[in-house]
This record gives sequence, C-alpha cells and structure tokens, in this order.
Amino acid sequence: MTIRYFRDTDTALIDFTENPVAETKEISENVYIDVDDHGNIVSMTIEHAKESGGLEELVYREMSQETA
Repeated sequence: MTIRYFRDTDTALIDFTENPVAETKEISENVYIDVDDHGNIVSMTIEHAKESGGLEELVYREMSQETA
C-alpha cells in the first residue's frame, strides 16, 4: 500500500494494488475508488483530504487476532 499526499491540491491517493483500473466509482463528492475487472479496489482518491478525509495525522496499527 502506498499513500501519496499532494499538498498543492490537498489530495490523497491511496494505492492498494498495482492492478489495472477498469472503473472509477464516485463514493461521495470528494471520494473516488478505482476497481479492477473483478470489482476489487485498486486505489482511492480523497479530494480536500485534510478537511474531508481527516488526514492531519496518519496512524497505522496492526491488530492481533485477539483484539479483532
């Protein structure tokens, strides 16, 4: 997974896989997902990311099975 933030446009791009994009779906006014031929998510774009996406801070936590 790769997360890129473009400060000049306040846009975040999250790549989950490198699969070819078959379709882009609008989830909301500022959120779009790209899916492959099988409907699996390839990437997500969040426009106005600091405002609408809460990307002031990014935290990653890997949870164990006991807490899931």
